Amino acid sequence: MKKRVFHILASMVLCLGMILQSPCLLTAKAGTFYPTERNSYYGLLVPTQITKIGDTFYLVDSYHDQVLYSTQYGVLSSSWKVMSKNFFQPHSIAGDGVVYLVTDTENHRVVSYTKEEEGFTEQQVFNGIGVRPHYIVYDEATGLFYAWSSMTGEMYLFRRKADSAEVYLENIMRVPELYGKYVRSFTMEGGTIYFPCVHSSSIVAVDKNTFRIKDIYPVPENIAGMVQLTKIQNYYYLTVSTDIHFNQSAANIVRARTLEDFGTGNYESVNKKFGGDGAPYYISYADGSYFTVVIRSEGRACGYKFDVVDDEICNKEELTY
Repeated sequence: MKKRVFHILASMVLCLGMILQSPCLLTAKAGTFYPTERNSYYGLLVPTQITKIGDTFYLVDSYHDQVLYSTQYGVLSSSWKVMSKNFFQPHSIAGDGVVYLVTDTENHRVVSYTKEEEGFTEQQVFNGIGVRPHYIVYDEATGLFYAWSSMTGEMYLFRRKADSAEVYLENIMRVPELYGKYVRSFTMEGGTIYFPCVHSSSIVAVDKNTFRIKDIYPVPENIAGMVQLTKIQNYYYLTVSTDIHFNQSAANIVRARTLEDFGTGNYESVNKKFGGDGAPYYISYADGSYFTVVIRSEGRACGYKFDVVDDEICNKEELTY
Protein backbone atom coordinates (compact mmCIF):
# COMPACT_ATOMS: atom_id res chain seq x y z
CA MET A 1 0.00 0.00 0.00
CA LYS A 2 2.88 2.37 0.87
CA LYS A 3 4.40 1.59 -2.53
CA ARG A 4 1.20 2.68 -4.27
CA VAL A 5 1.06 5.95 -2.29
CA PHE A 6 4.69 6.62 -3.19
CA HIS A 7 3.92 5.97 -6.84
CA ILE A 8 1.04 8.43 -6.79
CA LEU A 9 3.09 11.14 -5.12
CA ALA A 10 6.02 10.53 -7.47
CA SER A 11 3.70 10.80 -10.46
CA MET A 12 2.37 14.10 -9.15
CA VAL A 13 5.88 15.52 -8.86
CA LEU A 14 6.71 14.30 -12.35
CA CYS A 15 3.53 15.84 -13.75
CA LEU A 16 4.21 19.23 -12.21
CA GLY A 17 7.53 19.26 -14.01
CA MET A 18 6.06 18.13 -17.31
CA ILE A 19 3.34 20.76 -17.47
CA LEU A 20 6.01 23.43 -17.76
CA GLN A 21 6.77 22.08 -21.21
CA SER A 22 4.79 23.14 -24.27
CA PRO A 23 2.29 20.46 -25.33
CA CYS A 24 3.04 18.72 -28.61
CA LEU A 25 0.22 16.81 -30.30
CA LEU A 26 1.13 14.05 -32.71
CA THR A 27 -1.16 11.54 -34.35
CA ALA A 28 -0.33 8.37 -36.22
CA LYS A 29 -2.30 5.56 -37.79
CA ALA A 30 -1.48 2.27 -36.13
CA GLY A 31 -3.65 -0.52 -37.56
CA THR A 32 -2.49 -3.10 -35.01
CA PHE A 33 -4.99 -5.92 -34.54
CA TYR A 34 -5.45 -7.45 -31.08
CA PRO A 35 -7.10 -10.86 -31.38
CA THR A 36 -9.42 -12.05 -28.63
CA GLU A 37 -7.67 -13.56 -25.61
CA ARG A 38 -8.77 -14.39 -22.09
CA ASN A 39 -7.59 -12.23 -19.19
CA SER A 40 -4.59 -13.92 -17.60
CA TYR A 41 -4.69 -12.14 -14.21
CA TYR A 42 -6.38 -13.33 -11.06
CA GLY A 43 -8.37 -10.36 -9.87
CA LEU A 44 -7.99 -6.68 -10.75
CA LEU A 45 -5.28 -4.20 -9.82
CA VAL A 46 -6.64 -0.69 -9.23
CA PRO A 47 -9.75 -0.82 -11.45
CA THR A 48 -11.05 2.63 -12.34
CA GLN A 49 -14.15 2.15 -14.49
CA ILE A 50 -16.85 -0.29 -15.52
CA THR A 51 -19.13 1.00 -18.26
CA LYS A 52 -21.38 -0.32 -20.99
CA ILE A 53 -21.05 0.66 -24.65
CA GLY A 54 -23.58 -0.93 -26.96
CA ASP A 55 -24.17 -4.49 -25.75
CA THR A 56 -20.75 -4.90 -24.15
CA PHE A 57 -19.32 -4.03 -20.74
CA TYR A 58 -15.81 -2.62 -20.45
CA LEU A 59 -13.66 -2.84 -17.33
CA VAL A 60 -10.56 -0.66 -17.04
CA ASP A 61 -7.94 -2.65 -15.10
CA SER A 62 -5.58 0.27 -14.68
CA TYR A 63 -2.51 -1.13 -12.94
CA HIS A 64 -2.57 -4.26 -15.08
CA ASP A 65 -2.30 -1.85 -18.04
CA GLN A 66 -5.31 -3.29 -19.83
CA VAL A 67 -8.97 -2.85 -20.73
CA LEU A 68 -11.24 -5.89 -20.47
CA TYR A 69 -14.63 -6.57 -22.06
CA SER A 70 -17.53 -8.96 -21.59
CA THR A 71 -21.22 -9.25 -22.39
CA GLN A 72 -21.78 -10.08 -18.68
CA TYR A 73 -20.94 -7.57 -15.97
CA GLY A 74 -20.96 -9.92 -12.98
CA VAL A 75 -18.50 -12.68 -13.92
CA LEU A 76 -15.00 -13.10 -12.50
CA SER A 77 -12.32 -11.04 -14.21
CA SER A 78 -10.64 -14.24 -15.38
CA SER A 79 -13.67 -14.78 -17.64
CA TRP A 80 -13.37 -11.35 -19.29
CA LYS A 81 -11.55 -10.89 -22.57
CA VAL A 82 -8.73 -8.46 -23.23
CA MET A 83 -9.43 -5.52 -25.51
CA SER A 84 -5.78 -4.42 -25.47
CA LYS A 85 -2.73 -4.44 -23.20
CA ASN A 86 -1.03 -1.64 -25.07
CA PHE A 87 -1.47 0.87 -22.24
CA PHE A 88 0.29 2.32 -19.22
CA GLN A 89 -2.31 2.68 -16.46
CA PRO A 90 -5.40 3.61 -18.51
CA HIS A 91 -8.34 5.16 -16.67
CA SER A 92 -11.42 5.35 -18.92
CA ILE A 93 -13.04 4.39 -22.21
CA ALA A 94 -15.82 5.93 -24.33
CA GLY A 95 -17.42 4.92 -27.62
CA ASP A 96 -20.02 6.01 -30.14
CA GLY A 97 -20.76 2.53 -31.49
CA VAL A 98 -18.17 2.81 -34.27
CA VAL A 99 -14.96 3.81 -32.51
CA TYR A 100 -13.76 3.34 -28.94
CA LEU A 101 -11.35 5.84 -27.35
CA VAL A 102 -9.21 5.02 -24.33
CA THR A 103 -7.30 7.44 -22.10
CA ASP A 104 -3.83 5.89 -21.92
CA THR A 105 -3.04 7.92 -18.83
CA GLU A 106 0.64 7.47 -18.05
CA ASN A 107 1.56 7.50 -21.75
CA HIS A 108 -0.19 10.91 -22.01
CA ARG A 109 -2.21 9.85 -25.03
CA VAL A 110 -5.60 8.76 -26.37
CA VAL A 111 -5.91 5.64 -28.51
CA SER A 112 -8.83 4.78 -30.81
CA TYR A 113 -10.08 1.31 -31.74
CA THR A 114 -12.66 -0.42 -33.87
CA LYS A 115 -14.36 -3.62 -32.74
CA GLU A 116 -14.61 -6.85 -34.70
CA GLU A 117 -15.94 -10.25 -33.78
CA GLU A 118 -12.42 -11.62 -33.38
CA GLY A 119 -10.97 -8.66 -31.45
CA PHE A 120 -10.09 -4.97 -31.66
CA THR A 121 -8.02 -3.00 -34.15
CA GLU A 122 -5.98 -0.05 -32.96
CA GLN A 123 -6.77 2.69 -35.46
CA GLN A 124 -5.08 5.88 -34.26
CA VAL A 125 -2.76 7.08 -31.53
CA PHE A 126 -2.96 10.68 -30.33
CA ASN A 127 0.18 11.53 -28.38
CA GLY A 128 0.77 14.59 -26.23
CA ILE A 129 -2.74 14.78 -24.78
CA GLY A 130 -1.73 17.12 -21.99
CA VAL A 131 -0.44 15.39 -18.87
CA ARG A 132 -2.02 12.17 -17.60
CA PRO A 133 -5.40 12.30 -19.39
CA HIS A 134 -7.85 10.57 -17.07
CA TYR A 135 -11.41 10.83 -18.23
CA ILE A 136 -13.17 10.66 -21.58
CA VAL A 137 -16.86 10.71 -22.53
CA TYR A 138 -18.80 10.68 -25.76
CA ASP A 139 -21.34 13.51 -25.85
CA GLU A 140 -24.16 12.48 -28.16
CA ALA A 141 -25.59 16.01 -28.21
CA THR A 142 -22.50 17.45 -29.90
CA GLY A 143 -21.09 14.30 -31.49
CA LEU A 144 -17.80 14.98 -29.71
CA PHE A 145 -15.48 12.97 -27.51
CA TYR A 146 -14.33 15.07 -24.53
CA ALA A 147 -10.94 13.98 -23.13
CA TRP A 148 -9.58 15.71 -20.04
CA SER A 149 -5.90 16.22 -19.26
CA SER A 150 -5.83 15.86 -15.48
CA MET A 151 -2.96 18.28 -14.79
CA THR A 152 -3.05 21.00 -17.45
CA GLY A 153 -6.63 22.31 -17.39
CA GLU A 154 -7.18 21.24 -21.01
CA MET A 155 -10.11 19.54 -22.70
CA TYR A 156 -9.34 17.81 -25.99
CA LEU A 157 -12.35 17.61 -28.30
CA PHE A 158 -12.31 14.78 -30.82
CA ARG A 159 -14.77 14.14 -33.62
CA ARG A 160 -15.25 11.12 -35.84
CA LYS A 161 -15.59 11.79 -39.54
CA ALA A 162 -18.97 10.81 -40.97
CA ASP A 163 -19.16 7.29 -42.42
CA SER A 164 -15.61 6.64 -41.24
CA ALA A 165 -13.61 5.27 -38.32
CA GLU A 166 -11.17 8.17 -38.60
CA VAL A 167 -11.08 10.53 -35.62
CA TYR A 168 -9.58 14.00 -35.62
CA LEU A 169 -8.82 16.60 -32.99
CA GLU A 170 -11.31 19.41 -33.50
CA ASN A 171 -10.35 21.76 -30.69
CA ILE A 172 -8.55 22.20 -27.38
CA MET A 173 -10.44 24.18 -24.75
CA ARG A 174 -8.69 25.46 -21.64
CA VAL A 175 -9.54 26.41 -18.09
CA PRO A 176 -6.42 28.40 -17.11
CA GLU A 177 -7.42 28.39 -13.44
CA LEU A 178 -7.07 24.58 -13.39
CA TYR A 179 -3.58 24.53 -14.87
CA GLY A 180 -1.28 22.49 -12.63
CA LYS A 181 -4.16 21.27 -10.44
CA TYR A 182 -5.23 17.63 -10.22
CA VAL A 183 -8.68 16.93 -11.68
CA ARG A 184 -9.63 13.29 -12.27
CA SER A 185 -12.91 13.75 -14.14
CA PHE A 186 -15.69 16.08 -15.21
CA THR A 187 -19.48 16.03 -15.32
CA MET A 188 -21.72 17.59 -17.95
CA GLU A 189 -25.10 18.92 -16.89
CA GLY A 190 -26.93 21.02 -19.46
CA GLY A 191 -24.69 23.90 -20.52
CA THR A 192 -22.30 23.44 -17.59
CA ILE A 193 -19.28 21.23 -16.99
CA TYR A 194 -18.24 20.53 -13.39
CA PHE A 195 -14.64 19.75 -12.44
CA PRO A 196 -13.86 18.32 -8.97
CA CYS A 197 -10.46 19.92 -8.31
CA VAL A 198 -8.30 18.26 -5.67
CA HIS A 199 -5.69 20.96 -5.12
CA SER A 200 -8.18 23.79 -4.68
CA SER A 201 -10.65 21.74 -2.58
CA SER A 202 -13.50 22.83 -4.80
CA ILE A 203 -15.89 21.92 -7.59
CA VAL A 204 -15.35 24.31 -10.48
CA ALA A 205 -18.28 24.97 -12.84
CA VAL A 206 -17.53 26.25 -16.36
CA ASP A 207 -19.61 27.15 -19.38
CA LYS A 208 -19.72 24.22 -21.80
CA ASN A 209 -19.19 26.44 -24.84
CA THR A 210 -16.66 28.99 -23.64
CA PHE A 211 -15.05 27.09 -20.74
CA ARG A 212 -15.17 30.26 -18.68
CA ILE A 213 -15.73 29.76 -14.98
CA LYS A 214 -19.30 30.30 -13.82
CA ASP A 215 -19.11 29.25 -10.17
CA ILE A 216 -16.77 27.68 -7.64
CA TYR A 217 -18.10 25.45 -4.86
CA PRO A 218 -15.65 24.81 -1.98
CA VAL A 219 -15.50 21.40 -0.29
CA PRO A 220 -13.87 20.41 3.03
CA GLU A 221 -10.29 19.13 2.91
CA ASN A 222 -11.36 15.71 4.18
CA ILE A 223 -13.22 15.06 0.90
CA ALA A 224 -10.97 17.13 -1.37
CA GLY A 225 -9.45 14.06 -3.06
CA MET A 226 -12.52 13.84 -5.27
CA VAL A 227 -12.77 11.45 -8.21
CA GLN A 228 -16.16 12.14 -9.76
CA LEU A 229 -19.35 14.14 -9.30
CA THR A 230 -22.56 12.40 -10.37
CA LYS A 231 -26.12 13.76 -10.23
CA ILE A 232 -28.59 10.98 -9.36
CA GLN A 233 -32.18 12.07 -8.90
CA ASN A 234 -32.22 14.82 -6.24
CA TYR A 235 -28.67 14.34 -4.94
CA TYR A 236 -25.14 15.04 -6.07
CA TYR A 237 -22.86 12.09 -5.34
CA LEU A 238 -19.09 12.48 -4.90
CA THR A 239 -16.72 9.55 -5.04
CA VAL A 240 -13.70 10.40 -2.90
CA SER A 241 -10.34 8.65 -3.13
CA THR A 242 -8.37 10.59 -0.50
CA ASP A 243 -8.32 13.77 1.53
CA ILE A 244 -6.35 16.87 0.48
CA HIS A 245 -3.14 15.19 1.74
CA PHE A 246 -3.73 12.04 -0.37
CA ASN A 247 -4.54 9.95 2.70
CA GLN A 248 -6.41 6.94 1.35
CA SER A 249 -8.14 6.21 4.65
CA ALA A 250 -10.46 9.10 3.73
CA ALA A 251 -11.96 7.14 0.81
CA ASN A 252 -15.71 7.65 0.74
CA ILE A 253 -18.90 8.20 -1.21
CA VAL A 254 -20.81 11.26 -0.01
CA ARG A 255 -23.92 12.95 -1.28
CA ALA A 256 -25.69 16.30 -0.85
CA ARG A 257 -28.78 17.94 -2.26
CA THR A 258 -26.90 21.00 -3.51
CA LEU A 259 -23.29 21.72 -4.40
CA GLU A 260 -23.24 24.45 -1.75
CA ASP A 261 -24.09 21.82 0.87
CA PHE A 262 -20.72 20.12 0.43
CA GLY A 263 -18.97 23.30 1.52
CA THR A 264 -21.08 23.75 4.64
CA GLY A 265 -20.71 20.11 5.69
CA ASN A 266 -24.38 19.40 5.03
CA TYR A 267 -23.75 16.06 3.33
CA GLU A 268 -24.00 12.40 4.25
CA SER A 269 -21.67 9.47 3.74
CA VAL A 270 -23.14 6.45 1.96
CA ASN A 271 -19.89 4.47 1.79
CA LYS A 272 -21.14 1.72 4.08
CA LYS A 273 -23.64 0.79 1.42
CA PHE A 274 -20.63 -0.10 -0.74
CA GLY A 275 -18.73 -2.16 1.77
CA GLY A 276 -17.21 0.76 3.68
CA ASP A 277 -13.70 -0.35 2.71
CA GLY A 278 -11.90 1.14 -0.24
CA ALA A 279 -12.16 3.92 -2.75
CA PRO A 280 -15.06 3.95 -5.21
CA TYR A 281 -13.90 5.45 -8.51
CA TYR A 282 -15.98 6.32 -11.58
CA ILE A 283 -19.75 5.71 -11.66
CA SER A 284 -21.53 4.85 -14.90
CA TYR A 285 -25.15 4.35 -15.89
CA ALA A 286 -26.56 1.54 -18.05
CA ASP A 287 -29.86 -0.30 -18.45
CA GLY A 288 -31.52 1.67 -15.66
CA SER A 289 -28.83 0.90 -13.08
CA TYR A 290 -25.54 2.36 -11.86
CA PHE A 291 -22.15 0.69 -11.79
CA THR A 292 -18.94 1.47 -9.93
CA VAL A 293 -15.66 -0.20 -9.04
CA VAL A 294 -14.01 -0.08 -5.62
CA ILE A 295 -10.25 0.02 -5.10
CA ARG A 296 -9.40 -1.76 -1.87
CA SER A 297 -6.19 -1.57 0.17
CA GLU A 298 -6.48 -5.27 1.00
CA GLY A 299 -8.27 -8.17 -0.60
CA ARG A 300 -9.77 -8.34 -4.07
CA ALA A 301 -11.06 -5.28 -5.84
CA CYS A 302 -14.79 -5.38 -6.43
CA GLY A 303 -17.62 -3.55 -8.08
CA TYR A 304 -21.25 -2.72 -7.41
CA LYS A 305 -24.39 -2.58 -9.46
CA PHE A 306 -27.13 -0.56 -7.75
CA ASP A 307 -30.36 1.31 -8.33
CA VAL A 308 -31.65 4.54 -6.83
CA VAL A 309 -35.39 4.74 -6.22
CA ASP A 310 -36.93 7.80 -4.52
CA ASP A 311 -33.40 8.87 -3.59
CA GLU A 312 -32.73 5.58 -1.80
CA ILE A 313 -29.88 3.29 -2.86
CA CYS A 314 -31.33 -0.17 -3.35
CA ASN A 315 -31.03 -3.48 -5.21
CA LYS A 316 -27.29 -3.54 -4.58
CA GLU A 317 -25.31 -6.34 -6.14
CA GLU A 318 -21.66 -6.77 -5.18
CA LEU A 319 -19.55 -7.81 -8.12
CA THR A 320 -16.54 -9.95 -7.23
CA TYR A 321 -13.76 -9.71 -9.77
